[in-house]
Amino acid sequence: MSGHLHTALNLAVNGLPALPLRRGKGPFGNCPACAKNACGGRPNMKTPGPCTCPAPCHGWAAATTDPTVLRSREWARAWREAAAVAYHPGGASLTVVDLDNPAAVAWAVRTLPPTQTVATTRGEHWIYRGAMQSMNAVRDSVDIKSTMAYARWLGPGTGAITALPEVVCALAVKEPSTARPAPEPIAVPVLAGDGACRHRTPAYLDRGIAMAEQRITEARSAVHTTVYRTFLAVLSTHGRCGCLTDAHIARLFTAAQAKGESPRHCTDAWTNARTRLGL
Repeated sequence: MSGHLHTALNLAVNGLPALPLRRGKGPFGNCPACAKNACGGRPNMKTPGPCTCPAPCHGWAAATTDPTVLRSREWARAWREAAAVAYHPGGASLTVVDLDNPAAVAWAVRTLPPTQTVATTRGEHWIYRGAMQSMNAVRDSVDIKSTMAYARWLGPGTGAITALPEVVCALAVKEPSTARPAPEPIAVPVLAGDGACRHRTPAYLDRGIAMAEQRITEARSAVHTTVYRTFLAVLSTHGRCGCLTDAHIARLFTAAQAKGESPRHCTDAWTNARTRLGL
């Protein structure tokens, strides 16, 4: 038994759907019957679709926890040639935040709740409990790997896995292409409260606003989208507790306008974020 197959079987026992990766960290190509998706493919793990191919075809969709499949003759060649093992995070109700360099790791330390971390060749994987939409390049050198994606297995990592936070979910949300009508005036935001946060300390709120300002200020590209996602993250945490004041919101708008965003865009982005969260 190859070492990679042994690793895959251990992952399967722990509920992680596994698959082999070839040299270059990519999945093995489809067999002739599945070439160019002629078989109809496997759209997702819950409903595999018409493809009944026993080979490890269709990338992430081939990942399995079935030891019989992993040990099968059809998978044997792939295991002999495998350079690594991957798993389907979404199939195990997990989300991997793939941080591809030290700057991305530093951003995560400042921005994301602590969770289990795994060292990679260039950065880290931060693993959360809960599945979500996968998306590449949600910010510089940061990818989300969960449903319909695979992540390379690099070991168990350190720390305890924590629940998937809203700030990570917000990274994969695209701003609506059309603005919502008639946003509320900036001077008197509907969500402005008395500054007393019912579930967090004032220090937590101040730190969160400062981190949000920093995220906007550090944006080197896609400023329009960064502003929206930052507003969404702030509102997902404090939008229902009445702790946001005019001063807090003005700080966010000022940071956005310093990056070239217009006052109208700020109000549109704020309103769109509120609408997305049902506020």
